[in-house]
Amino acid sequence: MADSLRRLVNIGSFATLQDKLDRWLDVYHYNSSDENVARCCEIIELNGKVQGQLFKLLSLIGSSGTMYGSSRSAIKSRLIPYLGTSYFGTGSVTADASLAVLAKERELREVQDMYEDSLVTLEDELSLIRRENSDLRDELLDTKDELSSSIRVSSNDRLLDEAEIRDLRAKYNAAQDELIRLRTRCALGDNQDLTIRRLKSELNILRGATYSDLTDSLKSYRYLARASSPLSTNDVTQRVRQESLINRYNDLFSIDRLSAMDTLSRYQSDYEMNQRICNAVVQEAFVAAKLAFREHKMKVRSNLAITHVGPETLEEAVQDYINRNTDLYDLPGVVSDVIRALNRSVKLYIPPEATYSLIQPYIREATKFAWECSALAHPLDVALATDAELFDDHKYRRSYDSEYSAPLVNHHIFPCLMQGIRVLVKGEACTRRGASLGSPRRPRSRSSSPVRSLSPSRARSRSPSPRRFTGRSTSPIGLMRLPTPKSERNSSVAGSDRTGSTLRGMKY
Repeated sequence: MADSLRRLVNIGSFATLQDKLDRWLDVYHYNSSDENVARCCEIIELNGKVQGQLFKLLSLIGSSGTMYGSSRSAIKSRLIPYLGTSYFGTGSVTADASLAVLAKERELREVQDMYEDSLVTLEDELSLIRRENSDLRDELLDTKDELSSSIRVSSNDRLLDEAEIRDLRAKYNAAQDELIRLRTRCALGDNQDLTIRRLKSELNILRGATYSDLTDSLKSYRYLARASSPLSTNDVTQRVRQESLINRYNDLFSIDRLSAMDTLSRYQSDYEMNQRICNAVVQEAFVAAKLAFREHKMKVRSNLAITHVGPETLEEAVQDYINRNTDLYDLPGVVSDVIRALNRSVKLYIPPEATYSLIQPYIREATKFAWECSALAHPLDVALATDAELFDDHKYRRSYDSEYSAPLVNHHIFPCLMQGIRVLVKGEACTRRGASLGSPRRPRSRSSSPVRSLSPSRARSRSPSPRRFTGRSTSPIGLMRLPTPKSERNSSVAGSDRTGSTLRGMKY
């Protein structure tokens, strides 16, 4: 009996019953009628089970007869109906099973309490997480607003930057164009300053040579006896000047030509056309120099023929006078003739904003060289060169960009210097496969000028202008108005009708 009572105490059924009543009171107003009925039935069932256990315990105590004594029968009569199997009956459930059920119910209540506590905890954590999520959502919205505003600001800045870049690019292009124009003007100014200084120096030299002085120099000229004739190939003047001219020809190719190429490359990027122009300058310089020298030599011969008495021949006297007075010629006039010949050439092209005056220093050096070569007793000349001719290894060397298996010359870079049929200095040529005789192709933007629009037949003509034979006012020789024999005057007129190709083959 004591063990049963102890188990009943350990189970705490009355405490569980009181807890259920307290919980029912807390949620009574919130539950529906069905839920309240279910709660009441649950409490009644639990109370019946506890009372059943108490009645069984009382029955055991009463059976021992130690508790109420003589009232035993009366207590049995009063409480025996509650001990029946039909009143709060437990059926076939024993006392131990009922106590186990109560223990299970207590454990279930404890588990339920733990679950409810954990559920409350989880709800609190969930509410906290929701608040944090809401804060993060607010921060995300703020960040999105800031990002959109920064994107708008950056897009506006980018548009402004692009506009500034376009403006700066336009200014840069305008500055480059202005720089090109200024460079052109500067180059023209430098060339003009150089030309002015040279012309001033030549004018100072020529101012001392008046008409009377030149006439006196011709009249007072006397031939001095020499060891060898001025017309001899072994003459000292011939040999020394020839060696000097060969060295100057090499310098003309390696120094002056490259300087002219650099000047031309500022105005056009066609490297081949620049090489053609530099080669044509030397060719035309020899043509113009030979024409001018022919006129000069005829005037000297006609003037010396009046006073010449011997013992040397007239040709020796003429050559000796030319050797002594090599600088008495109209250099600016010859340079102008070379530039006009370049303008007439249909194979050459120079941009409209540039002129051949840009390379006037190179033209002047080539003209001086050609004059001095023509003034020799055995003159030096350049070889006649045409495009698409058969390459002559004896006269030319190939350029670095040539096709060495090509037999035809595409264009000449520098002419060959010769004396008669003897090659003194090799020229340079570029050989290509498919070289033709046609003119090189010009850009369509080429503006035609009255000088360049001449017919091809007229452009190829090398006949000198009348100005070359009527005398130049700036030339010292042009100031001499000495009488000229009729026969030589006729030969001068006949010589003016000869073409440039004939003049290239002339030997004085």
